[in-house]
Amino acid sequence: MEITPFAGYRYNSSKIAALDDVTAPPYDVIGEAFQDELFAKHPNNTVRLILERMYPDDNEVNNRYSRTAKTLADWKQNEIIVQESKPAIYVYHQIYESGGSRYVRKGFMCGCRAVPFGYGMVYPHEITMSGPKLDRLMLTTACKMNFSQIFGLYPDEENAVQSLLEKALVAGKYTDSVTATDHLGVVHQMWVVEDEETIKSVVTAMAPKPIFIADGHHRYETACNYRKQIDDMGLLNSTHPANDVLMVCIAMEDPGLIVMPTHRLFHGVTKLTSGVPELTGKELQTKLGNCFRTEIVGSGADGAHQVWQRIERENRQDAIGLYTAKDKKWLLTTITQEGKHRMDEIDREHHPEWRELGVSLLHRLIIETLLGAAEPPKIDYVHLVDEVAAGLHTGNYPLAALVMPATVAHIKTLSLLGDRMPAKSTYFYPKLIAGFVFKPLE
Repeated sequence: MEITPFAGYRYNSSKIAALDDVTAPPYDVIGEAFQDELFAKHPNNTVRLILERMYPDDNEVNNRYSRTAKTLADWKQNEIIVQESKPAIYVYHQIYESGGSRYVRKGFMCGCRAVPFGYGMVYPHEITMSGPKLDRLMLTTACKMNFSQIFGLYPDEENAVQSLLEKALVAGKYTDSVTATDHLGVVHQMWVVEDEETIKSVVTAMAPKPIFIADGHHRYETACNYRKQIDDMGLLNSTHPANDVLMVCIAMEDPGLIVMPTHRLFHGVTKLTSGVPELTGKELQTKLGNCFRTEIVGSGADGAHQVWQRIERENRQDAIGLYTAKDKKWLLTTITQEGKHRMDEIDREHHPEWRELGVSLLHRLIIETLLGAAEPPKIDYVHLVDEVAAGLHTGNYPLAALVMPATVAHIKTLSLLGDRMPAKSTYFYPKLIAGFVFKPLE
C-alpha cells in the first residue's frame, strides 16, 4: 500500500495545557449528551471540529459545516493548532485493560492513498450508508482537513514494520511525544518521527502490503469521493494532499489487538418502529425448528453472564444466546445441518464464509427468515454483558442476542473475496482518539 508522511497540525502545547481536555473519540460514538459534555469540557475540544452542533435555524450559509470551518480558521490564526515544519510519521500506542488483562496496541499514523475499493490494495469489510458519507463529505469540503483517522489493519507476521518505528523511538529519533487519557481510562501515546531514513524504510516495507479497514469505512469512502471532487475541478496532481487520507496502520498480528463482540437488544413492534415479536423460550424454539439445536440455559436478565461464559467456552460462530423477555429465559442455539442448508438456500449472494458468521446467522436466518421480520427491526447495540443485563432490566426489549464477534481472520478472508460483513460485525476496542494530529488536504 502506498503511504506517505505528512506535516500535520497539532495542538500548541503553549496554549493547551492538557490534551485530555481537548481530545475526543470518533464522531460516530458521540451521543448528544456526551457531545454536550465535550463542548463544556474545553472551548478548544476536538468535538467542535468532528461533530459541531446543529440548530433549528441552520441554513445554507450558516450551518454546522460553515461553523466548523470558521472554528478551524480561528484556531489556526490564534495558533491553537500549529503545523509541523517537516513531514512525519506518528507512532501511536494505546494502553488499556480488558478482561482483567493489560494490553498495548501499537501502530502508526500516516497518509494512505485514497483509492476506491476494487482498484487498489485497500479492502473494506462492512457495508456503508449514504447519509454518513454525505455528512463527512460536506465537512471535508468545508474544512479541507482530516480530523480523525481511519483504522487500517495490515498483515505482518514478523512485526517488521512496527519494529522499525519502535527502534527509532529507542534511539531517540523523534522530535516530540504527547500523552492523553480518554474518558474510559485508555492511555494514548504519540511520538512524532521525522527521521527520513526511518520514514523511507517504513514506506518501502508497507508498499507490498494490503490494508483492511477495521473502522472508518464511511470516512475512507468520503476521502475517495473528495479526491475525485478535486480531480473533477482540475486541481489534482501527484503531490496534492487530497491524494491521501489520515490512517492508523496496525499489524493484524499485533498482540494488543483484540476484537470485542457487539450484542443486540431488539425493540418490539410499535406503530412507529419495526421490531421483533414477543415470544417465550418454548415459542422461540418452535420458530427455530430443526434449523438449530436449542437448550434453555438460564433465566433472568443477569443470567446473561452465565450464558456468555458458555458461549466463550464453545468458541464457535453459531453459538448464539437468545433471551425471551416474555418468560425471562435464555436459549443457547447451535446450527444443524438442516439450518446450514436453509441458510444456503436463502442467501446465495454471499460466500460460504459469510454465511457461517454468527451475525449473519442471527440476522439473515433467525430474525429475517425464521422469525419473519418484514423490515429490519430497531436494535440497540452494546458491547459488554453488563450492558445487556442493564438493558433487559428496563423491560424495553422483547429479545436480546449474545453473539460472537467476527475475527481478524474473517475480515481478511471476506475482504479479499470482495464480500462485506453485516453491520456491527466487529468492534475494535479501544477506539482511536481524535485530536492528536490533523491532516491538511490543501
